Amino acid sequence: MLVALERGSLHPEAVASAQPGARLAISAITASELLHGWHRARTPAQRRTRERFLTALLAKLAILPFDLPVARIHAGAWASLAERGQVIGPHDLIIAATALACRIPLATLNERQFDKVDKLRVVPLKKRQTADE
Repeated sequence: MLVALERGSLHPEAVASAQPGARLAISAITASELLHGWHRARTPAQRRTRERFLTALLAKLAILPFDLPVARIHAGAWASLAERGQVIGPHDLIIAATALACRIPLATLNERQFDKVDKLRVVPLKKRQTADE
């Protein structure tokens, strides 16, 4: 979702209107994923653009840690998914566990992936339509 914001395919108002009045936050693993993208920038111009975006974004958001309460929920969700023969990405499972531990909904463009996690409140977001779509 945050990459879509950076690329302009998701409008910031779409995120804000998904949960009016909600304090926006991201998991620590999401911050790591974003910073990884900054490190992997292909050109100096792309790196500068990403750095400006990330600096502004991370200054506005609370960063939710991966701590023991999150780890406990993560382990339970992982076991539950494994028992049902379902899998989601390891980082996505940490993101889901963070939202569950903090008792907050998860706004995402990847509703199908996160809907697999029991008791997770998912707020689906939609990308902007482009001329090609």
